[in-house]
Order: sequence, then C-alpha cells, then structure tokens
Amino acid sequence: MKIGIISDTHGLLRPEVIKALDGCKAILHGGDINKQEIIDQLEEIAPIYVVRGNNDSNWADHIPMFLDFELAGLRIYMSHI
Repeated sequence: MKIGIISDTHGLLRPEVIKALDGCKAILHGGDINKQEIIDQLEEIAPIYVVRGNNDSNWADHIPMFLDFELAGLRIYMSHI
C-alpha cells in the first residue's frame, strides 16, 4: 500500500508533488496547510489524514491538533508540533 506523507505545504502544491502522490491509497499531511484548497486537491488523489499546524489559523479550527489511528496495519500518531 502506497501512503503519501507531506507537510508544510504553506498553500502551495507543486506539480511534482501531485505527481509523486499519484497512486497513493492514503495521504498524511502533517500541518501548515494554510488553506482549505490544499486539502481539497489532496482529497482528489486519495483519502487524507491531516493535522493542524502552527501556521494554520481560524480557517482550520475544524482540523485536529493530533490524530491517533490505524492504517494498513500500522498504528500512527500525527502531530505538527
């Protein structure tokens, strides 16, 4: 299972990143997203697990500060800070 791990996109998804994430069954984003559109773009590629970063402001109030879940038989804990 191919899992993409990304962080600190700061409002920009470069074409090279989108290409590298092609074929992923899940994407983990470690925060500092900076705008909802980044999440929307990533969700078009694969299901996304995302945590809030220190540069994510009021728009990201709905995004958790940490996640603790299982994926592909792995226990994963995510936090930006």
